[in-house]
Amino acid sequence: MIRPDDTAGRRERVAHRLEVHGTVQGVGFRPFVYRLGTSLGLDGWVRNDDGRVVIEAAGPPGALAALASRLRTDAPPLARVRDVCVTELSTPIPRPRSGFRVGPSVSRPAAPASVSAPASASASHVREVPADVATCEACLAELFDPNDRRYRYPFVNCADCGPRATIVDTLPYDRARTTMRAFPLCDDCAREYTDPGDRRFHAEPIACPACGPQLAWWSPAGGRGPRTDPQPAASTGGTATLAALAAAVAMIDSGGTVALKGLGGYQLVCDATNGAAVARLRARKHRPTKPFAVMVTDLDAARALADIDTVEAGLLTSVARPVVLLRRAHDGVLAGAVGAGAPRLGLFLPVTPLHQLLLGELGRPLVVTSGNSSGEPIVIDDAEARDRLATVADGFLSHDRAIRSPYDDSVVRAVAGRGSMIRRARGYAPRPLRLPIAAGEPLLAVGAQLKHTFTLAEGTTAVVGPHTGDLSQQPTLVAFERTLAHLCAMTGITPRVIAHDPHPGYLSTQYALSSRYAMMSGARPRVAVQHHHAHVASCAAEHGVTGRFIGVAYDGLGLGDDGTLWGGEVLVADLVSYRRVARFGRAPLPGGTAALRRPARVALGYLFGAEPLGGLPAIGPSATDRRLAAPFLDRLTDREVSVAARMIERGVNCPVASSAGRLFDAVAALLGLCDEVTYEGEAAAAVEAAALAAGTPGVSTPDPAATGHARAVELPWRIVGHGGLLVYDPRPTLRALVEGLHARVAVGVLAARFHATIVAVTVALCTDAARRHRLRTVCLSGGVMHNQLLAEALPAALAAAGLTPLLNERVPAGDGGVSYGQAAVAAARLRGE
Repeated sequence: MIRPDDTAGRRERVAHRLEVHGTVQGVGFRPFVYRLGTSLGLDGWVRNDDGRVVIEAAGPPGALAALASRLRTDAPPLARVRDVCVTELSTPIPRPRSGFRVGPSVSRPAAPASVSAPASASASHVREVPADVATCEACLAELFDPNDRRYRYPFVNCADCGPRATIVDTLPYDRARTTMRAFPLCDDCAREYTDPGDRRFHAEPIACPACGPQLAWWSPAGGRGPRTDPQPAASTGGTATLAALAAAVAMIDSGGTVALKGLGGYQLVCDATNGAAVARLRARKHRPTKPFAVMVTDLDAARALADIDTVEAGLLTSVARPVVLLRRAHDGVLAGAVGAGAPRLGLFLPVTPLHQLLLGELGRPLVVTSGNSSGEPIVIDDAEARDRLATVADGFLSHDRAIRSPYDDSVVRAVAGRGSMIRRARGYAPRPLRLPIAAGEPLLAVGAQLKHTFTLAEGTTAVVGPHTGDLSQQPTLVAFERTLAHLCAMTGITPRVIAHDPHPGYLSTQYALSSRYAMMSGARPRVAVQHHHAHVASCAAEHGVTGRFIGVAYDGLGLGDDGTLWGGEVLVADLVSYRRVARFGRAPLPGGTAALRRPARVALGYLFGAEPLGGLPAIGPSATDRRLAAPFLDRLTDREVSVAARMIERGVNCPVASSAGRLFDAVAALLGLCDEVTYEGEAAAAVEAAALAAGTPGVSTPDPAATGHARAVELPWRIVGHGGLLVYDPRPTLRALVEGLHARVAVGVLAARFHATIVAVTVALCTDAARRHRLRTVCLSGGVMHNQLLAEALPAALAAAGLTPLLNERVPAGDGGVSYGQAAVAAARLRGE
């Protein structure tokens, strides 16, 4: 590396080679360098070289110093410059007055990182894959300009927008290495592509009606609307595209559902204002209650449906175009079945020109949801889509541009003025994240079971793969392996170490331990990372915390070190190890996994078998307790109650869990909000919705030494010492809930007080850990942190208690962030920190 010196004003000629690492392909970086080099009067060239950009330039020293500096300061908005390496060339080439040009790209095998290489060198080997980008304003203007040759063409894009990760085969990023190679450029597009003054200069997905992809419409037998066959793009010049678009508009307008081939996979689209259409889609997709995302034309249309602050507006209009979870203003024109009573509404703006055209034609909000069955990966193949979605969609609006990798829609929210990830996929993945401790070996972290992601890491660079779904079905496992192989080839990371959850039932764990993985990568070392350690490590790592911290891991279930199921844990940890210092009281799950689908069973576990702590009896056996719990018990059959009671008494198929998520399930059932769930987290969402509807009381900060009843806004709670840990005994809280119901206290008020209780308990546990271990930083993670009320109230209460709370932001707090946490832990252990 050389530094600009005081010779900037001298006129002698020197030559430099500059290597630029980071997200510098697919973001308009070469055109930017061309214009910069030309404006500085330099001779030379710029080219894509494997996953980096390489420049050789000659000219006055001052101009070369300005070039090196402005590569960072003036880079295109979508670029992320990680490093600029400058070396002086001994021979002053290129020739004087030869000008500046864009050279041909170079592809070469990835050089594996040396085991002994320093972190910075190791990290530089990683090729960074650009994420997909929503349509820019300039392309939108062309889309709706009758005088433009791309008028109403649904694949308009430029160097600043359009598909990236979903169409790339390999790097360097050139048209020939994307699925756009199937579409030779026409003369007009070729002129734009080679014109340095055009915004489509070296825009690889460039297309127009004469040479680019075309839409096609297909309707299965018996479906509504016209049936047409796809036509070859080359013979239509856009005619087939306009006819297909018209057929899809007619189908949606008449109440049908269209399977639309989007940017990262198929989506199911229907009229969000048509209750019958939404109900049909729910029935066909077997998704009776989970809320649907809604796409609206613009920010004004979004504000008609939700209260939107400045941060949320920024998320909605960002180039990633995620689904943003927003506070409902009122449902307005939306059909009631869209949100299904959820506390928040998921809205997003059009991602592609095709979305823009559909919304423009129909003039109303649209349900736009993943083209899959619940928990399965999104469909990207045309034939597979017709097979798997034939019973769901009335028609298919497809096109002939292949999708190379599946990317579902990302989901985000705002918490305390900052964006926070719920599902990381299109628009964000596979942008790299940083590891605070560099991995001494390239590694793969295979994640958990639900909301699955994986992470590849080398040096300080971590590449979190896109959300694939629930890794409990064969299609998701196949999608995981396919996406993993593709991203390994794209990034150049060949894992030598694999990190995994210790739960033997997870398919990700089975994959990590299988000979199939060993044969694929040659990897030998395996690192087991406890589930809740991975959760809190994911939060710590993204905030750069490498020392000890207090970790709060609240989720559904994860296998604990003692063989029980954990989920309400307070840890003292760093990125290498952890110690459990507090937990929630345990309760059995009658029927095991069957209880996860039926909160009523979880509630029975707490009523009849909650862990005996401090001498208090269980809640359920006495006549008085049965009378108090009568509103709940009367909804169940005598058989279900008696069978569950016998299972609990005998300990048959009743694993015990110290889970915050399961406690929310029990509360949902006891309050009559949800006895059975159709998706993970539904019961907790019902408790949150009830609390929001009632208005949430302010949360007071209890005395850290409190062991009995807390302030009036909370329900009764207590913490006891047990087995060397502090344990929150939930029985006084649950007893107060059933007593409140008996006294006809409003359900929403009880739900709000329950939230306040969890906040007070957590503050008490954390302040005790802080005092004993002299720590201030608290990392809050786990799926329960997706609860907006807790995510807002907990940090405020912890800060009021003098602690420093941190929440996940760039990776999900839920299981979608576990792989990143596993990678951070494995990297730290490999380094021996």
